[in-house]
Amino acid sequence: MGTVLGLLTIFPLLWMVSGAFKPEDEIWNMSLLPSSPTLDNFIYVFTEVPFLRYMFNSFFVSAVVTVAALLFHSMAAYALARLKFRGRETIFMVIFSTLLVSLPVVLIPTFVVVRTLGLLDSYAGLIIPMIFNAFGIFLLRQFYLGLPDELEEAAMIDGAGYWRIFWNVVLPLSKPILSALAVFFFLANWNSFIWPLTITANPDLRVVQVGIATFQQQYAANWNYVLAAATVAAAPTLLMFFFFQKQIVASIKTSGIK
Repeated sequence: MGTVLGLLTIFPLLWMVSGAFKPEDEIWNMSLLPSSPTLDNFIYVFTEVPFLRYMFNSFFVSAVVTVAALLFHSMAAYALARLKFRGRETIFMVIFSTLLVSLPVVLIPTFVVVRTLGLLDSYAGLIIPMIFNAFGIFLLRQFYLGLPDELEEAAMIDGAGYWRIFWNVVLPLSKPILSALAVFFFLANWNSFIWPLTITANPDLRVVQVGIATFQQQYAANWNYVLAAATVAAAPTLLMFFFFQKQIVASIKTSGIK
């Protein structure tokens, strides 16, 4: 049963990759092996459509959001896990409760704020609202709660303050979970569609998922081009999971999530 479900899950991916190499007259052939493979679909995507621009926009936004989120989330999680101050648990519960709020609920209020700040049609508008993620703070806090107190006590005896302990002790120990979160954050923003579609009208700021949607509308009769574009957009996702699968598993083991 598990094998059947696995095959059903992977078949659409294999069909997409296969269709990307098929000429137009073979696109609806359900065979996974094209009789006459061609690279013309990929050449068309990169020469006739500004697809490289779309990919650059997605990569830039995803990379900046990932770096900023890891920095701010790790500091917030460390404070909520290791520092003692009044209202700590209340603040954490408020942050944690935002996991129950989906994007459609906050889409219009966030749009109004971004418009008021003059961030429509800008990289800042694509990046800043996406930095906060309660899941990242929660996961890092769970990891920091599991760190031995002796590490901080030894650093304090040597004269280190909280800031130095965070940078020199806590962050080096957080590499596995930070690597996993980097994958999650990057892929979440790489696959983002609703928010970029909402706040950008400038084609030069179009991200790859919005670009594919536009591409699909323009070339609805040429699915070989659409599948080639989708294959190129999916490649970073597959590569990141392939190279960082060990870090993802390690982060789940060390964060206390079963």
